[in-house]
Amino acid sequence: MAVRYPRPLRPGDRVGITSPSSGVPDQLRPRLDVAIADVRAHGYEVVVGRCMDGATHVSAPAGERAAELMAMLTDPDIRAVVPPWGGETAIDLLPLLDWERLREAEPTWLVGFSDMATILAPFTLLTGTASVHGNNLMDTPYRTPQGLLSWLEITAAAQGEPFTQVPPGRYRPSSEWVDYAGHPQVRDLTLSAEGGWRRLDGDGDVHAEGRLIGGCIETLCNLAGTRYLDATTFAESQSPQGLIVYVEAAGDDAATICRNLHGMRLNGFFDTATAVLVGRTSAPAIATLTQDEAVMDALGRLGVPIIADVDCGHVQPYMPIVNGAHGRITHTATGSELVQTLT
Repeated sequence: MAVRYPRPLRPGDRVGITSPSSGVPDQLRPRLDVAIADVRAHGYEVVVGRCMDGATHVSAPAGERAAELMAMLTDPDIRAVVPPWGGETAIDLLPLLDWERLREAEPTWLVGFSDMATILAPFTLLTGTASVHGNNLMDTPYRTPQGLLSWLEITAAAQGEPFTQVPPGRYRPSSEWVDYAGHPQVRDLTLSAEGGWRRLDGDGDVHAEGRLIGGCIETLCNLAGTRYLDATTFAESQSPQGLIVYVEAAGDDAATICRNLHGMRLNGFFDTATAVLVGRTSAPAIATLTQDEAVMDALGRLGVPIIADVDCGHVQPYMPIVNGAHGRITHTATGSELVQTLT
């Protein structure tokens, strides 16, 4: 299966906004307006869907959410689709989406992370269409730290040209997250803590290549062993074979993450991994198990490099990763980088 890349976004293109999982409560609508205005400021027309209600954990019944997402992804006039954020139960959309139709449709950029990973990874694995695991719409107004890119920059990049991201060396602790209700205009991403990427499984330089795939552990673990997360078949269809797999913990404690990663490994998700990238997390330890130890307990036996504290998860800032892109990870004593090529 050849990876399909949507064409780069151009001024005048339409960007669809819908909530495949959770919508936006009334008190956060001012932040939504700021984020939409930022997308428009890049020269894009914005189309806001009907599935945006934030009164409960879902924006609308599953059938309506699936229909709206399908409509946007198959509308040739909509070139990208981005949700306000993740949520809780996007998994209920998977059997309702027409995967064959999505495979045949002109490729459209699908963006997001957290619960959106439940849709992003299957979207790439089942249709061959690249997708962007990156900052959601509500976080888009933040100024991107030096070394990283935003989803708006990546979706506008020319196909075939590699782009490089490096760790900014700083991050924002979860205790310092901004209340969007009280500060809807916030754009400064204050990164008050120091920390770069670390090799978790030992010492030595890391140089690995492969197609990129991954997402949130708490959501993807529920798909392990199903056709929606068949990374092995996808890897075997690529040349050269092999995947750089990235995972990140949203908030579950170390014991839960350990069990989830074991299950994903037993179901073959890491079988073709050439390296594993683990996102920085603020999720808790338990008395006898840290998050690092949970990862090593489940994945240390893979025999591939494991890089921790990568900026690709629920701890700001956000490093977008393109599912399906060719990746090259380098980690040495003098620096780290992830190079992605849309080819």
